Amino acid sequence: MSDPDALIEARMRFIYTIRSRGVTDTRVLQAMEKIDRRAFVTGIFADRAYEDMPLPIACGQTISQPSVVALMTEALQVGPRDKVLEIGTGSGYQAAILSQLARRVYSLERHRQLAQAAQKVFDALGLNNVTAMVTDGSHGLPDIAPFDRIIVTAAAEDPPGPLLAQLRIGGIMVVPVGQSDTVQTLIRVIRRDDGYEYEELRAVRFVPLVEGLGQ
Repeated sequence: MSDPDALIEARMRFIYTIRSRGVTDTRVLQAMEKIDRRAFVTGIFADRAYEDMPLPIACGQTISQPSVVALMTEALQVGPRDKVLEIGTGSGYQAAILSQLARRVYSLERHRQLAQAAQKVFDALGLNNVTAMVTDGSHGLPDIAPFDRIIVTAAAEDPPGPLLAQLRIGGIMVVPVGQSDTVQTLIRVIRRDDGYEYEELRAVRFVPLVEGLGQ
């Protein structure tokens, strides 16, 4: 897609589609408008960057559907002073959106190739408040915890205990939960003084959360 007018029109349709999926938070919409998804989609799928669909990336992973990224971001209710932990960097697109809303974003990825590629895009876009790290995300980052917000972009059977423990009181986690790759529910967890409050948001479909490092 090399025609500048066609590119502008495609991006306008992109934002309209996200609005039509029920995203109303102005800050989230502005972040989606500012961060060009095309920067995170390479090769033969680059021309489909503005379509509301997941697309394949390296290491057998996917870049999530933009409307799902927006809805998860909205559910997270990120404030400008928040420290955010993301589990599953993937392409880096979700972390880049979060970088527009939070004070600091730490994104954990088990595949070195993906983390390095995402960090290059962050650097190229001047996103200085987001860092991709190669590590087993299922354990979180206990040395930097607690976090105001935690987002998990892979499905677990239950909200992971180590991550719940790293959530600040009053903090929010958004995580897909399900025992198969066909039936999953997006859950919002709020940590209270006396425990955790759970809310089911919508049906989703994500790759499974896997322990250990990738090849």
